Amino acid sequence: MTSKVDEALGYEQARDELIEVVRRLEAGGTTLEESLALWERGEELAKVCRRWLDGARKRLDAALAEEEAESSAADAAEEPGDDSE
Repeated sequence: MTSKVDEALGYEQARDELIEVVRRLEAGGTTLEESLALWERGEELAKVCRRWLDGARKRLDAALAEEEAESSAADAAEEPGDDSE
């Protein structure tokens, strides 16, 4: 479960901290306990990033669906009474 502080993190903040966690884990030189704490923090940060990305995907999908619906409605409104010929 993520903390209230994690929920307040923006995508870029969480991503940057996650990058730092990964860098520290890859560099080695930490104790097992430190490595586990870093891993757990990385998992929390990854969840924050995933939530942001999922939210962005939903917003994009909704905007595209709205645009498509508006385009379809405009096309349907033009078809029956199209006297442009």
